[in-house]
Amino acid sequence: MSAAPLTPTSTSTTFAPFRSRDFRLVWTGSLVSNIGTWMETVAIGYYVADTTGKNSWSAIVVAAGLLPSGIIGPIGSAMADRLDRRRVILLGNLLAGIIAAIVAVLVSSGSASPGALALLSLLAGVTFAFFFPAYQTVIPELVPREHLVAAIGLANAQWNLGRVLGPACAALAIWLGGIGAALWVNAASFGAVMIAVSLAGVSARRGERRPVFAAVADGLRFARASSAMRDMLTLMVPTLLIAAPFIAFVAQMATNVHGGEEGATSLLTTAQGVGGVAAAVLLGVFTKRLGTARLLAMSVVSLGPALVLYGAAPGLWSAAAALVGVGFTYGLAFTSFNSVAQLAAPDAMRGRVLAVNSMVMGIGYPVGVLLSGPLADVVGLREVTVGSGALIGVWGLARYRATLLPGS
Repeated sequence: MSAAPLTPTSTSTTFAPFRSRDFRLVWTGSLVSNIGTWMETVAIGYYVADTTGKNSWSAIVVAAGLLPSGIIGPIGSAMADRLDRRRVILLGNLLAGIIAAIVAVLVSSGSASPGALALLSLLAGVTFAFFFPAYQTVIPELVPREHLVAAIGLANAQWNLGRVLGPACAALAIWLGGIGAALWVNAASFGAVMIAVSLAGVSARRGERRPVFAAVADGLRFARASSAMRDMLTLMVPTLLIAAPFIAFVAQMATNVHGGEEGATSLLTTAQGVGGVAAAVLLGVFTKRLGTARLLAMSVVSLGPALVLYGAAPGLWSAAAALVGVGFTYGLAFTSFNSVAQLAAPDAMRGRVLAVNSMVMGIGYPVGVLLSGPLADVVGLREVTVGSGALIGVWGLARYRATLLPGS
């Protein structure tokens, strides 16, 4: 990884993107939807953990929702350069809301098997894989380029703020009306994005009409040619395969390792979100001081010991405290992955470049989850979490020493 910092063309403050009305609208609508998404994540995570007690079932349900991002996501990202992005976002959120309503009906009626939830998760993942790339490519047109890194950080902060608020809202909804109530709120929340995008000045412009697979190949060629992208991928791939699977097993850690109920799952999910929000808000400051390359490597190095502490935590509250650190370091790394791609990509092929990240994310994370779940059933979730922390810490340190230390 090159030691030269990849930074925006001029300094921007953390909250400068909020000066844009369109960015505020889209950010707020997405926050409402993400709160709903995390309400569903907590509710379904607890439901599967409580009814099956198997790490492998949790892994299957989570992986089913994410695999489409690796298989279809690159196509969706490439298509984002040639389709009406506004229409794609609106239609995608409508379909996602319908699928979420079906989940709510099945769980509320008591007829939701893990297999049915996995299938619906797969359908939701397919929908997400098509509309989310369009959302990503819209962000740069909502703010001046000098505010782009800050906008990316705030977009990630919005996701993690949903992770903080969603579990609390889920706990309240479950207390008032059961798991089904949390799921119905999520189904309705997709309307917030539709309203925001309708009111904001999101353009309907279309880019070059390249054949789909040729467009995907364009992104891969650009990633090979770009030193920033190549170096980023040497950290992104192992992070997703080795470290990121902890996210899928938060409910299992809360319920089956620490003996908690749905409130324990909410606590751990919120703790990770707190760390993620802090990372996203501070991204611009750290990027300015360290440069994206150095920040990314240091984040991955720090993620290792944070995961070790989380896996070895003796109780629920100590696990929550450690998970704040995990959320912070993982949040810095994950947001930096996106920053590298957004800053390196020419405007005309932004979707095609982001397709590379979508493919790595959509394949690496689910594969890591599917490998970690059965292994955790055999040797224990604590042991898998501690081991993954040790491995990613060693890999991050090796990359840091090899490419960023003076004289290396």
